[in-house]
Amino acid sequence: MRLNYILSDLGIGLRRNMSMTIAVVVTIWVSLSLFGSALLAHEQVNLMKGNWYDKIQISVFLCTKDSGGRGCSGAEVTQEQKNRIQQVIASNPDTAPDGVFTETKAQAFDSFKKLYKDSPIVSTVTQDQMQESFRIRLKDPQRYQNLTSAVAGLPGVDTVQDLRQYLDPLFKALNWLQVGSYFGAGLLLVAALMQIANTIRLAAYARRREIGIMRLVGASNFYIQLPFLLEAVLAAIIGAAFACGTLWMIVYFMVMRQAQATFRVWQWVGASETFRVTLIMVLVGLVLAVIPTFLTTRKYLKV
Repeated sequence: MRLNYILSDLGIGLRRNMSMTIAVVVTIWVSLSLFGSALLAHEQVNLMKGNWYDKIQISVFLCTKDSGGRGCSGAEVTQEQKNRIQQVIASNPDTAPDGVFTETKAQAFDSFKKLYKDSPIVSTVTQDQMQESFRIRLKDPQRYQNLTSAVAGLPGVDTVQDLRQYLDPLFKALNWLQVGSYFGAGLLLVAALMQIANTIRLAAYARRREIGIMRLVGASNFYIQLPFLLEAVLAAIIGAAFACGTLWMIVYFMVMRQAQATFRVWQWVGASETFRVTLIMVLVGLVLAVIPTFLTTRKYLKV
């Protein structure tokens, strides 16, 4: 195999199809950038779920004389009622071992004062107005409904709160955003696949006489296909490099320098997740180059 001939043929092909090659590079750049962004969004949602769902607790607030819950009768919760509630919580199979914490009125009042330390409302609230509560950690945060339904309505229980009711709408919106990103990225990847196929088809058609002569003199299929394959791979690598650079810039300027500094409570994607996504982007770019090249040049290999 003469390497100088292959490289010469590659240069001729690039010069003949320069505009189409640039279009392929730009299409791969845009499509892989959106595809990588969708993958990173998926990583980000998983990090946020893992960060928050593991910390989710069910809070069972007990009755005071001013409570209006269905388990309240206009009086403070009795010790007997508290024992019964605690028994139901401890016997539930979804409750984690040592996962029950009791917050007294004094502890609730201290937390209230810290939370509203700069607000005048602190002076209008007394410790007796605070609610005792049980804070329960689950073995599996996804199985919160069983315990909630078992405790709600028991005598002495005012309300049962679960942070999932506030987080689930957020994660559903993020999941829909992911689906939209994957859909858009999929359309662009298909467009890139078709554009590479058209570019290789035009290049092979323009050199069909040369291909026929090479077949007659005994050149192998791979030897004939190699210049076209290198042309497609080169365009894919350049487009993937631009896409990876774009993704790294987005992560650095928008996530590492902005989001992490502003929203410290969240766990954000970083270098390891971005590196993993860029590897996938490069592999996808190479697949986009190799498959249509082999498929579109096969018809010209027959004499």
